[in-house]
Amino acid sequence: MALFDLDHTLLPIDSDYAWGVFTQDIGWTDPAVFKRRNEEFFEHYKAGTLDIHDYVRFATDAVRERGPQAASAAHEMFMDKVIRPEIRPQALALVRSHQQAGHQVAIITATNEFVTGPIARAFGIDELIAVRLARGDDGWITGEIEGVPSAREGKVRRIDEWLAAQGMGWDAAEITFYSDSTNDLALLERVDHPVATNPDARLRAIAAERGWRILDLFAHP
Repeated sequence: MALFDLDHTLLPIDSDYAWGVFTQDIGWTDPAVFKRRNEEFFEHYKAGTLDIHDYVRFATDAVRERGPQAASAAHEMFMDKVIRPEIRPQALALVRSHQQAGHQVAIITATNEFVTGPIARAFGIDELIAVRLARGDDGWITGEIEGVPSAREGKVRRIDEWLAAQGMGWDAAEITFYSDSTNDLALLERVDHPVATNPDARLRAIAAERGWRILDLFAHP
């Protein structure tokens, strides 16, 4: 199996942060207030101190207010204007190399399923393990998280669930996991083949110390 983090791993950008900027650009949020809070949450994410429940409420607020049809149309624009230009050939080639080898491939991300579902499909990946959004009686998202969020140690728990749903345990799979961040250290330590991919400085140092593979898909700025 090959598992991929998404933001700064398969994509050279953070899709969650970029979606927030996009909603600001199309007039769905107050520019000054949203920009300040979005950047605060992003700094917490990079520092490993993000309260994901607070963040998801904030990040889905505009989507909840606009409703499913407007949200879907906006996401199509987001894919065309922001995401597809950032899907690099070398990232696609890495995914295809695992698929062509017959490996089961999945994206596991701390970004919510609304933002990441179409992105996974653009990479040709059917299996997406993302933050699940709870839905109300009307079938639309509430801003709350359903189940275990796929963030930090929660990624290990979600892979537990995913394997169990296939009637498997960790011993039955040989897993490679690609990630850029120490936020994913728990899962990197759990898999058979951790790959520090476009790693931040902290993960690069850990990978070098432990002899993990380091893969730079994208040029450093």
